[in-house]
Amino acid sequence: MKLQDKVAFITGGTSGIGLETAKLFLAEGAKVAIVGSNAERLAAAGDVLGGQPLAILADVRNVEDIERAVEETRIKFGRIDVVFANAGASTVAPLEAITPLYVESNFALNFNGVFFTIQKAVPLMTNGGSIVVTTSFLNEVGMPGLSVLAATKAATRSLVRTLGAELAGRNIRVNAVSPGTISTPFYGKMGLSEADLQQVAASLQDKVPLKRFGLPVELAKAVLYLASDDSSYTNGIELVVDGGLTQV
Repeated sequence: MKLQDKVAFITGGTSGIGLETAKLFLAEGAKVAIVGSNAERLAAAGDVLGGQPLAILADVRNVEDIERAVEETRIKFGRIDVVFANAGASTVAPLEAITPLYVESNFALNFNGVFFTIQKAVPLMTNGGSIVVTTSFLNEVGMPGLSVLAATKAATRSLVRTLGAELAGRNIRVNAVSPGTISTPFYGKMGLSEADLQQVAASLQDKVPLKRFGLPVELAKAVLYLASDDSSYTNGIELVVDGGLTQV
């Protein structure tokens, strides 16, 4: 097993990529803490995972919540070996509709949440630990209405490089996984009508060389690679899993 007896801390672990990664990590022998901000979804995820993970209700937009989640993990497991900073969301907003509050809320979740998750978890991390951050294909392509989300993801991509350099002396690696069009609840939370959502989905699928949306488990396998010793000499990269959308 690739993560036998490792302790993994996963934000955004109640659905989509985070939930599939929690399943895979458990199957690979890890002890898992999942963090989510919705009590109902958190309970449902715990049931799906057979009650095995430590399920923590916390909002990564609040540093105090992150600190509490990390402390609960310390009390339960004593340490952290793997961090998957995966929590993120946004809504579609054209340029003229964007407000300072909209920008602040996006950065609070998609950048601050990632940064402070890493900052608060690192003191508990072991030598040889691994941090994986979820970025996005929006780092490479422009899509109307997603300027702020793309900016937050570009910022986290930069963070992976700088923290990869900063934490290398502690033998903690920092890498990113960049999803393309993946079949997750993420798109349903973007504030689009069902008709618009279907139109966007069809347009994106047509642009993917493999002509399909990816599956959350396909992302989870990439996260597993970056989390495990299989990638022991890999640091600061962004592993793109997008069916060729940004590469071909």
